[in-house]
Amino acid sequence: MQMALTIQEVQLLRDSFREIAVKSEQAGDRFYKILFEKDPEAHILFTNDIGRQGTMLMSKLGIIVSELHNMESLAPMLEGLAMRHVAYGVKKEHYPIVGEVLIQLLSEMLGDEFTPEAEAVWIKVYVELADLMTEVAYPDLD
Repeated sequence: MQMALTIQEVQLLRDSFREIAVKSEQAGDRFYKILFEKDPEAHILFTNDIGRQGTMLMSKLGIIVSELHNMESLAPMLEGLAMRHVAYGVKKEHYPIVGEVLIQLLSEMLGDEFTPEAEAVWIKVYVELADLMTEVAYPDLD
């Protein structure tokens, strides 16, 4: 699988992620606050400390953003992540909610710097990666 992104799109992703990465702890905490506002029942999926969960989320996002040009190395990590999510009780229908939460987080944290172009690229990438993960994790549901 190769993701069709232009150099400009990759740069938009990296620039916007760099801005929230400097506030990584705040971003991770806010992500889960938004998630639990949108889907209060999602709270039962998380047995770890949410602060630690936020740190892991931001770390994985950083890896994804830095490795988008190399799907051969990224795909196995995403496939493993997808299977771990199944073991935690994550359902296919959670993926669109998480995508909405990610976009809201970026919008809140970046303000006017989160341009419509940046939003479109983040949505494009999230949808492609979520599709990859759900195809691996829920092959019988397609």
